[in-house]
Amino acid sequence: MPSRLRSALSAVLIVLSCLLVPFGALAAWTAYGLADTGRYVTTMAPLAADPDVREAVVNTVGDGIWREVDQHLDVRPVRGSVRPFVHDAVRSFTQTRAFRLAWDTGNRVTHDALLRALRAEDEDTVTVDLAPVTAQVKRQLTHDHVPLAARIPVEHTAVAVLHAGELTGLRRGFHVLEVAGFWLPVAAAAFAVTGIALAVHRRRAVAATALGTALGGALLALALAVGRSLTLADLPAGVSHPAAGAVYDALTGTLRTVAWLLLGLGLAVALVTWLTRYLRLLRPAPRRRGSPAPAPAPAPAPTRARV
Repeated sequence: MPSRLRSALSAVLIVLSCLLVPFGALAAWTAYGLADTGRYVTTMAPLAADPDVREAVVNTVGDGIWREVDQHLDVRPVRGSVRPFVHDAVRSFTQTRAFRLAWDTGNRVTHDALLRALRAEDEDTVTVDLAPVTAQVKRQLTHDHVPLAARIPVEHTAVAVLHAGELTGLRRGFHVLEVAGFWLPVAAAAFAVTGIALAVHRRRAVAATALGTALGGALLALALAVGRSLTLADLPAGVSHPAAGAVYDALTGTLRTVAWLLLGLGLAVALVTWLTRYLRLLRPAPRRRGSPAPAPAPAPAPTRARV
């Protein structure tokens, strides 16, 4: 194969490999990170101790319980005094081991429901029942002798997590990501190895591939930062921005680590490649076997002293 054709084909394959690196990382994170219930629950578990997430749970669950109380019970004489007790009880509940267990269980149930909806063909809205949390809070209020706490209704309230109209597009994209999560990283690695093997100057090809990988990692980290800003900006009114930011950071933590690893590894390989080439240029060229030895330098002519 002519050298020019080899160089051109090698450059095309290396460019394709570098372009596929960030997309392959994103697809693999979706297919093997978000789509795995065990990993998802493990990722979300530390958020049960996050102050912003706890306060968001206090506001959401406390307001929900109060709406049920206000709707079913006639508590107007003590309305102003009972409502703070409800929120304090929920806040106290978020600091217990029972809340951490309920948090993990709720995340597992929600994730299972989402996966079933994305992998099935039904168009029902995905919902989560908050009745177990309400029951826990009711028991806490009753134990603290809060007035009318025993009469709080514990009803199975379905909270919509994913509406039916959003399922079609999400299901199609999810199937694509599940397939791409395996094939995109494999294609990126295959293109890189083939491009380096075809290159006329392989050291330069390795350096170019490393720099392209580092650039892909930097672009992935930038995309995560921009995605965080856009996600928080599009939140509906009443949703806690600090809590949503904590959830976003927890979910994308692995992907963010991968982005920095790609950036660091690419720069390290490029630096090592440049250093080895520089040291090779500084090394004296070896003398070929059978070549005549260099002639000794002529002795300097003697100088006569002036009288």
